[in-house]
Amino acid sequence: MIKKIFNPGNYPQNINLILFLLRITVGFFMLSHGMGKFSKLFGDEPIKFADPYGIGITVSLALTVFAEVFCSLFLIFGIASRFAAFSLLFTMLTIIFVVHGTDGFGKQELPSIYAVIYFVIAFVGAGKISIDNWIYTKINK
Repeated sequence: MIKKIFNPGNYPQNINLILFLLRITVGFFMLSHGMGKFSKLFGDEPIKFADPYGIGITVSLALTVFAEVFCSLFLIFGIASRFAAFSLLFTMLTIIFVVHGTDGFGKQELPSIYAVIYFVIAFVGAGKISIDNWIYTKINK
């Protein structure tokens, strides 16, 4: 299981570079979304946030912050990228089908684009330009 999480994939140099650029770009974009939620979580204002699974507003916000902030950082650095991408994919699918399920495509379009990108990263891995590659190499020695 650990080997699968850190497996960077075995791709040519140009694909590794594209995966690196994809991870960095989507990571920073989502991190910017997450930082606003991060400040909500630790701010003085009462928390107003969706609770799509009935686990509580604070827990829902904390899980979203984990995905959007910490998993975005994992993607940027290429650490446990498949796990991070899957966590972000789950968050985006929740936004698409639960939070904005009845709001129409306008509200679902951006999370759908993110979901496709996270699906690709979860499926193919981080590529060789990642900490995952270093860890995977150490595990397989």
